[in-house]
Amino acid sequence: MKILCVNAGSSSLKFQLYEMPERKVIIGGYIEKIGEPDSFWNTKVDGKKIRGEKLIKNHTEAVEIVISELIKYKAIESMDEIKGVGHRVLHGGEKYSDSVIITDEVVQSIKDLTKLGPLHHPGNLAGIEAMRKVLPDVPMVAVYDTAFHQTIPEINYIYPVPYEWYEKYGVRRYGFHGTSHKYITKRMQELLGREDINIINCHIGSGSSVCCVKDGKSYDTSMGLTPLDGLMMGTRSGAIDPSIIEYVCKESGMSVEEVTTILNKKSGLLGVSKKYADHRDIEKGMSEGDKLCVLANDLYVDRIARYIAQYYVELNGKVDAITFTAGLGENAREFREEIIGKLGCLGIKVDHDTNMEYAAYCDKQEGIISTSDSTVAVYVVPTDEELMIALDTYNFVK
Repeated sequence: MKILCVNAGSSSLKFQLYEMPERKVIIGGYIEKIGEPDSFWNTKVDGKKIRGEKLIKNHTEAVEIVISELIKYKAIESMDEIKGVGHRVLHGGEKYSDSVIITDEVVQSIKDLTKLGPLHHPGNLAGIEAMRKVLPDVPMVAVYDTAFHQTIPEINYIYPVPYEWYEKYGVRRYGFHGTSHKYITKRMQELLGREDINIINCHIGSGSSVCCVKDGKSYDTSMGLTPLDGLMMGTRSGAIDPSIIEYVCKESGMSVEEVTTILNKKSGLLGVSKKYADHRDIEKGMSEGDKLCVLANDLYVDRIARYIAQYYVELNGKVDAITFTAGLGENAREFREEIIGKLGCLGIKVDHDTNMEYAAYCDKQEGIISTSDSTVAVYVVPTDEELMIALDTYNFVK
């Protein structure tokens, strides 16, 4: 059975076609700069990237290109072979604690929740509506980034603000990267051989979050009402003193919206270093003696270690594993070692030589990088959000 996974942004669309239940990737690719004169796409076939260029006016034209690419490279012979489409959707609010078949009601809910996901939902909706137009008879599934975190208890999701803000406006911690945290939890359940696992998962990439998993379910997480809360990231500030916003507005004459945009797009590694949002560039700057790059890296390491320590306490020290995943978590070997080095007082230790063996570009991608006498096993586990979307979709349509 062929399942198509879609991750649509405001001007982009990523796609991947799976053969299920074999979990085999048949073809994948991404379309960029939708609505712009220089729009283009890359399709990955048999390990090769093939580029195409033309004006793509909207998401419907982007979806038509996806279908034509699938047929052109014989991933499908006709659209009838696609039995389900899974869509990544940012925010499910409190309404959705799992993935769901997309109906008109679900589409309306996504529209209603755009106030909580203004940067992501317009693109998510455009992708869904375009796919429904091109493939009207194919079941479609919304896979929410927030759904995995709906098991978080009240003590961890309520903010210490007037309770009526929660009642009237839905102000609470929702958490994100749920598709990745869910995938890693399921993978660790397989590796550890049981369901009721306690792990601390560090999804560290351009966007980053840490998730505390208790008895196999999300118990706490670093992102909040929006993805801006929690860790500092490539361009996001993470948690800061809220009064900074009013202060900078008054001092600079900027609006709340302008300052919030800066906190989302010009802060984090980019804001502190003044140069780089990509940690690989930060590492290069550090090697050249750039003090702000060193500071940006140190802040990042410190904040990740703080969340791990916090969740270690929340789990009463009963932690089966700490896991590192996503772009940085899987590949930044020295960075991982710095983070674990901050946790020595908890008896958590990294094996330097073993750690250096694990990355996407090394022979080993998944395994334990801690020492034999470490109080908690530390793993590197590659995430696969697209596969998680495919699995959820397959479970609905099989």
